[in-house]
Amino acid sequence: MPALRQSKAPIYEALLHYKSMRVVPFDVPGHKQGRGNPELKEFLGESCLSVDVNSMKPLDNLIHPVSVIKEAEELAADAFAAQHAFFMVNGTTSAVQAMIMSVCKRGDKIIIPRNVHRSAINALIVSGAVPVYVNPGINKELGIPLGMSVAEVRQAIADHPEAKAVFLNNPTYYGICTDLRTITELAHRHNMDVLVDEAHGTHFYFGEGMPVSAMAAGADMAAVSMHKTGGSLTQSSFLLIGSRPNPGHVRQIINLTQTTSGSYLLLSSLDISRRNLALDGKNIFAQVSALANYAREEINKIGGYYAFAGEMVNGDSVFAFDHTKLSVHTRNIGLAGIEVYDILRDDYGIQIEFGDIGNILAIISVGDRALALERLVAALAEIKRLYLRDQAGMLDHEYINPEIVITPQQAFYAEQYPLKIEDSAGFISAEFVMAYPPGIPILAPGERITREIIEYISYAKTKGSSLTGTADMAIEKIRVVEE
Repeated sequence: MPALRQSKAPIYEALLHYKSMRVVPFDVPGHKQGRGNPELKEFLGESCLSVDVNSMKPLDNLIHPVSVIKEAEELAADAFAAQHAFFMVNGTTSAVQAMIMSVCKRGDKIIIPRNVHRSAINALIVSGAVPVYVNPGINKELGIPLGMSVAEVRQAIADHPEAKAVFLNNPTYYGICTDLRTITELAHRHNMDVLVDEAHGTHFYFGEGMPVSAMAAGADMAAVSMHKTGGSLTQSSFLLIGSRPNPGHVRQIINLTQTTSGSYLLLSSLDISRRNLALDGKNIFAQVSALANYAREEINKIGGYYAFAGEMVNGDSVFAFDHTKLSVHTRNIGLAGIEVYDILRDDYGIQIEFGDIGNILAIISVGDRALALERLVAALAEIKRLYLRDQAGMLDHEYINPEIVITPQQAFYAEQYPLKIEDSAGFISAEFVMAYPPGIPILAPGERITREIIEYISYAKTKGSSLTGTADMAIEKIRVVEE
């Protein structure tokens, strides 16, 4: 096979050719290159709407690619050192679900950390797979969950040798990385697949001095959010495949839930962004790393805040740290992370990724500049000056070890009824409760509701966290399993 030219962008190039042909459209979408919706054309631009098109022979078809999308997949696989790459237009959520549903059917066990994104637990609800949860360690100073310990994974494999796969978050929202290589080797020795939620790890494939990527570690599948740090449009991602899975089977699983009307805006953004990173990713992420390191140093000079990084590495549950992540502990100035998040947005016009009970996260990527980071640092300094107070009475942890009673699928589809959250202690939850972002459940279907969980939910609401997951939009009632 001839060497692939990463300077090519087949989908983008095909769209440019399509525009030049001046085709008269009698297909969907109905806006007909924007002519049918002038307000939308004015808002998004004629150039954008002219390539918001339907699948056709010259542009290929996402559900069964044979030409330009197929070539773009091959280029993406080459760029990420994978055996195959799928273009995902339903977000990394669909990539995570496709990974799990490709290797697990109803009743199959999967070893999984409990601090996963809700998309992974949703896959268990849909597929009927049975989770074997490995509770992450906790950093008591920061109150955040860590990575999966090799010893705990080894024990889970010994206790459940029939499990089909091991699922990992790498990196976590906070930048914590697990020992991917060792866990992958361990799982493969027991004929288990390794699936990696690598939503925040696009840069691992292109930057120098980064933690190991899932494909380099030998993982079987990885879900990569190109839109988070790779520059593509929101909702666009890659699902990468290693040497073991059958790509044809994985595509069938993807096509169970992914749209048959793949957006060419999303597809072309993946194609162009892959080309940019393949050609210049080393320089791009060197700049990102430098910006993040600069901001971390300046924030730590303020005092009170703690912008943490590689000093947390312990060789196991924190095997490595993603230094592009600007995670900052805020509790020592007497403010919850969500309070700092709100003040930054409301008073300073600065939107960060999320704030939780004790920390904030600012995503640093290809689009950031030093001047913007200086503005963030200055705002944090002023917030400390204006709001500094004693931290008495503040909760000190982000993660509560759950008591699993029944599987997520059993709970979700069981007979159920609503209770006030404050009256629900001792019952089995039929729903999620989570702060979004990051979308890691405080409570998931099938878990026992405890007084500690109720107090955490109440505290998070008081501090201003955006809670979601229950049918009750006010998050005042929760549906519980009828026992």
